[in-house]
Amino acid sequence: MDPEGKRRDEISRKASCAGDDASGHGYLDGQLLVAMPVMGDPRFERSVIYLCAHSADGAMGIMVNRPAGSIDFPELLVQLNIIKKADQIKLPENVETLKVLRGGPVDTGRGFVLHSSDFFIENATLKIDDGICLTATVDILKAIANGSGPKHAILALGYAGWRAGQLEAEIQDNGWLHCDADPDLVFGDDVDEKYMRALRKIGIDPGMLSNAAGHA
Repeated sequence: MDPEGKRRDEISRKASCAGDDASGHGYLDGQLLVAMPVMGDPRFERSVIYLCAHSADGAMGIMVNRPAGSIDFPELLVQLNIIKKADQIKLPENVETLKVLRGGPVDTGRGFVLHSSDFFIENATLKIDDGICLTATVDILKAIANGSGPKHAILALGYAGWRAGQLEAEIQDNGWLHCDADPDLVFGDDVDEKYMRALRKIGIDPGMLSNAAGHA
């Protein structure tokens, strides 16, 4: 077999193994989805998505490696009337560097905060796994602004959604790989490196993907 063929077979084997769980052995909430080069939707090209919910009814996740342009979190707090312009200088130091990401193409005018589990709002926070939660109310932004929020957090505008059976079909078509999530991959500052890091976590050499992408 030629070298390119070996690369393609190895990637297909890993993709097939990654799809086993979704095809009949459980759901993938709390895991990371990693886009394959054959992903046909440009909105998800080279994306890493933290899957917040997955059931027979569908799935919902947040992209964790797509910056939302030039949106600045402190300025966003001003726009939402959470703080006054003059109070930006008083914000906790970690608020200045909090990432604002493009979470997905659905409901892009709404904010979703993925955060560490040291913060919880009754009837508002969804605990996804032992270390990561999701809150989508303005109260968490107020808490972050006054220094009482979670230790780790990212704010995402919009989310990615799949109807019943759609994600499973995309995984079976080798559109996605998946792997266990960890806080460093979800909350890390190196947004541009998360795609490559996620591939390595799965055990795939990124060079194999780039070589095989043009020979599918």
